[in-house]
Amino acid sequence: MIRVVLPAHLRSLARVDGQVRLEIEGPVTLQSVLDALEARYPVLRGTIRDHVSHERRAFLRFFACKQDLSHEPPDALLPDAVAAGEEPFRIVGALAGG
Repeated sequence: MIRVVLPAHLRSLARVDGQVRLEIEGPVTLQSVLDALEARYPVLRGTIRDHVSHERRAFLRFFACKQDLSHEPPDALLPDAVAAGEEPFRIVGALAGG
């Protein structure tokens, strides 16, 4: 069971409180987690990744086990602690300003 922490605006959109728990079949990769998240919460399609290119949206970042995974390829395996459900996969809203 994978645990996913969403930023507040995506939790509101998906109408969830706290962490989301997902079952992943096969290897636990960035793509498999995001695919499972979008399948369970279709309202999130296009909010985390572009509809066509499936690239990460500019103001979102991915973290796990204190590592920034935002620029990893979609088929990159997530850390074992995330795959085991010991640590959450975090989607974080980036801040910008001047």
